[in-house]
Amino acid sequence: MMNRLPKAGTLEIAPSILSADFASLASEIAQVTAQGIQVVHLDVMDGHFVPNITIGPPVVKWIRQCTDAVLDTHLMITDPEKYAPEFIKAGSDHITFHIETVDDPAVFIDELRSQGVTVGVTLNPETPVKSIEAVARLCDMVLVMTVHPGFGGQSFIDEAAQKCRQVRQIVGPGVRIEVDGGIDATTVATAKNYGADTFVAGNAIFGQKDRAAAITAIRQAMKG
Repeated sequence: MMNRLPKAGTLEIAPSILSADFASLASEIAQVTAQGIQVVHLDVMDGHFVPNITIGPPVVKWIRQCTDAVLDTHLMITDPEKYAPEFIKAGSDHITFHIETVDDPAVFIDELRSQGVTVGVTLNPETPVKSIEAVARLCDMVLVMTVHPGFGGQSFIDEAAQKCRQVRQIVGPGVRIEVDGGIDATTVATAKNYGADTFVAGNAIFGQKDRAAAITAIRQAMKG
């Protein structure tokens, strides 16, 4: 298996295309990767597990053809075991699923790895850290949601972000911790201080006219 995620511990911004212009998606992604972005975050929603519907494997297939970036695919869906293989075939490099959606997460993690991807598990704001304790170390990344999943542009939930501290104690330095929701130049340092090293930003990048300036601002805050 080829692990395409950046090495654990490096600080990475993962722009979420949820806030991008889908009529110009190739151009949108090119604008951020030109700034040294290595990871692009794909939010997959089914209208059932979360109250919104976004993209499926065909869109991932076309994104794969226009970028070499790591496609970090977050499955906010009721049945990831059924649909994950299609996203992997389409070109996803990394699959993250929600702990509530799988009966035997350890087995599912093994199945995903056997298909050549890295794997993550997700904590919603109301999901206790103990729910992932048994499998967190088996993952390449733990995603801590800092908003309630479903829609972009929400405000950062500090209490949810604080779970990064507990997660870091469980996984140690070798597993990435990603935060998603309300991440911008004013919140990224807080999330980093809690232990996160991967920062999903949607509206804070694609909602701005100058994407380079937006990424620079987040990077400066992230390192401060």
